[in-house]
Amino acid sequence: MVNFSKKLTTDQVPGWEEYYFNYKLLKARVKVYTVQTKQGNHDRRRVLKDFSKLLDDEIEKIVLFMIEQQGLIAARLEELGKRRAVLEDIPLLQEITELREDYRAVGHDLVRLLRFVDLNANAVRKILKKFDERLGYKFTDYYVRSRSNHPYSQLQQVFKHVGIGAVVGALSRNLGDLEEREGSYLNIYDQNPLAIPKDPIIDMIKATADKLTNSTNFLRFLGQHALIRQGSIADDSPEEQQVSEDKYHFISLVLNLANTFLYMVNTYIVVPTADDYATSLGAAATVCGVIIGSMAVAQLFSSVYFSAWSNRSYFRPLLFSSVVLLLGNVMYALAYDLDSLAILLAGRVLCGMGSARAVNRRYISDCVPQRIRMQASAAFVSASALGMACGPAIAGLLQVNYRVYAVTINQDTLPGWVMAFGWLAYLVWLWISFKEPVLGDADEEGRRQGSSGGSSSLGYRKQGLAGEYLLKQDAQGESDQEETPAPAAAPSIGEAYGLLTPSVKVQLLIYFMLKFSMEILLSESSVVTSYYFGWNTSSVAVFLAALGLTVLPINAVVGTYISNMFEDRQILVASEAVLLAGVALSFHVPGTAYTAAQYVCSALLTFVAAEVLEGVNLSLLSQVMPARLSRGTWNGGLLSTEAGTLARVAADGTITLAGYLGQGALLNATLLPSLLICAASIAATLSTYNSLFY
Repeated sequence: MVNFSKKLTTDQVPGWEEYYFNYKLLKARVKVYTVQTKQGNHDRRRVLKDFSKLLDDEIEKIVLFMIEQQGLIAARLEELGKRRAVLEDIPLLQEITELREDYRAVGHDLVRLLRFVDLNANAVRKILKKFDERLGYKFTDYYVRSRSNHPYSQLQQVFKHVGIGAVVGALSRNLGDLEEREGSYLNIYDQNPLAIPKDPIIDMIKATADKLTNSTNFLRFLGQHALIRQGSIADDSPEEQQVSEDKYHFISLVLNLANTFLYMVNTYIVVPTADDYATSLGAAATVCGVIIGSMAVAQLFSSVYFSAWSNRSYFRPLLFSSVVLLLGNVMYALAYDLDSLAILLAGRVLCGMGSARAVNRRYISDCVPQRIRMQASAAFVSASALGMACGPAIAGLLQVNYRVYAVTINQDTLPGWVMAFGWLAYLVWLWISFKEPVLGDADEEGRRQGSSGGSSSLGYRKQGLAGEYLLKQDAQGESDQEETPAPAAAPSIGEAYGLLTPSVKVQLLIYFMLKFSMEILLSESSVVTSYYFGWNTSSVAVFLAALGLTVLPINAVVGTYISNMFEDRQILVASEAVLLAGVALSFHVPGTAYTAAQYVCSALLTFVAAEVLEGVNLSLLSQVMPARLSRGTWNGGLLSTEAGTLARVAADGTITLAGYLGQGALLNATLLPSLLICAASIAATLSTYNSLFY
């Protein structure tokens, strides 16, 4: 670990030293405040005022120098533009080559400026974090709230680096125009950007700018859903990178993704027929909530032991998962001929006990090299979304009814047999092809520290919940070693809960709310649509599959465009509001006809809003999660998973209990808790809104 104060000094651009953030001065001031606090002779308001002034002065110094340098770069670009205009009339090869070299020189200067801003932004984040840790204040919340939206805000200049994007665009366009292809000049506005040969300096600028902004593209947005550590290549030492390369085995990664896909198919393949299966066994149709939710109940426990098991092995947990899911699906299918609801529920519980998603996430975090970890994380989420869509779609195709000896094969039992065959094939493939990673010294240390779930065992000291985020997890992976040792993991769930700040609790509430609303929508769909619209199993399957297929396109739009236009906290509130509207529009107003159009539109609104909300929620959760919850068995990733699973259990239980009121009252009775929880989460979000800015 590199001491940040030392790094701040060694990474400075020669000649610019006086314009950097004076981290040592402010750190020394924090020490003085800490001593005064222990002695009880300090004025809280005076401390906040004095420290705010120091920060304002330092940030102003940075911003004014940054604007000056931007102006110099812009002037050089203007001069180069005049030279380029002359060459359009007389395109001399020598002059074009010289002009391109001059543009490259400007590009290198821009990279220096970007790194200047990045280093100073990290210094600001670190000193704010240090101040809060040492004095126990919520100074970051106060400082950001008072500066972030002010019309004269200089803080925004540092963290948003206004104007630099225009300079990057000008460089890209001009260098692109100078690239000759087939006797003509390309223009970035007329061509696909991916088709234009890029000068290496443009890639360097883009990489530096992306690191500075932590900009969210489609893959990163999907990665947030996965709860998998990302980070940057620069965070890893060469030894750690080599460990990842040695552990990486493509087929083993594919097997983990296949496990994820099959499990999601297994979860949702029973949804269209669960009500019919319940009635065929003599139970009420609304018992479908128990049938679907029993898998989630078991997952509450399986997530914990799989999380701990993955400290020691990846192959054995996956093998156990496959066997348990195979047996669970056979029991589910045989329950029809045995005329036993208990066996059916036991089969679903057994399926839930085979949930190895914690192992799948951990494998990607530990054994996939950093260079492709984001793609692997995106593949994990894509496999989940595809499984969610394929489950109901497959159920819609299984409309048969015949007997093989004493075994009934129909729409109720066939999902169990299909999944049993799928897990048997997977089990054979796993046994033949999976390569258990070799556990080295770093892994031994990780096991001693109890790292699991959302944490990596490759010797990482700090990491995010879903990726490299900027305040809670140090952007460069450094720490002040002389004062801030690596935090110990929470040894129990009680202590883990005690570490949760109000902001973390609110984000977990939001995660609970969105999972509750989605589970209500999906699990009761077969009962509601058959009661109001007379839909059969095939119609329900098509509806649910269509909902599932919206996941990736919506994430593509949000991840590529919307998240680059708005702050995460703004998208969070907007998504909550849309979800609230979707739930409200789903209610059946007594005395009026309830139409399929109303149901489908409100369901689509609810589902899409929940999907958008999930990615943003996990992004913000990773920022506010305490450092001690980034490691250990009871880590932030596991707590989030448990919150979501508990929401599914509560939702399925609500459906079953509401069934006692009759199918006519089921819809409104289940939507009311969703509406109340959603309204409560919005109120809680607004109360912690300013603490979600980083």
